[in-house]
Amino acid sequence: MQKQSRRPHFPSRPEGSSPHVTSAVGMEETTGRLRARRGSLFTQTVMWITGLICLAFLLSSLAQAWSNSQLMQRVQTEQQQLQHLQDHNAYLTRQASYYKDPFVIESEAREQLGYIRPGEHPVIITSATNSGQLIFSLAISRSHNMWQQSPVVLDMTCLLDV
Repeated sequence: MQKQSRRPHFPSRPEGSSPHVTSAVGMEETTGRLRARRGSLFTQTVMWITGLICLAFLLSSLAQAWSNSQLMQRVQTEQQQLQHLQDHNAYLTRQASYYKDPFVIESEAREQLGYIRPGEHPVIITSATNSGQLIFSLAISRSHNMWQQSPVVLDMTCLLDV
């Protein structure tokens, strides 16, 4: 029994034709040529899919690198802001400890606010040539912790005429 092929066998060229003439329309290609074409199509498909996968990996790597650089910039900005706030906190801590000293409080009250202790008599000297005032406190008694504000003003113009 002869083995029948599924496809009818057509010769690659009709009888009586020249070997240089290609197959006519409707004539089937040889089995080897079909196999070669299928293999070539499979190879091209695999190459395209591989190329697309590589391109996707490349693009995702670039996106990740860009994202990392953005995050690093944010981290540096936040670190600079943190350093600035720590410096400001240290400054405020030093100021708070400085102003806890009773002698500093007293000198600030005298210089900035013009306060005197009870029993002290401040002397304010004014002159006709200078619009500013000089304040001198004469410490008579420092035994009290109360403060008062009552300066004594002397006019220096009468002293300068003498």
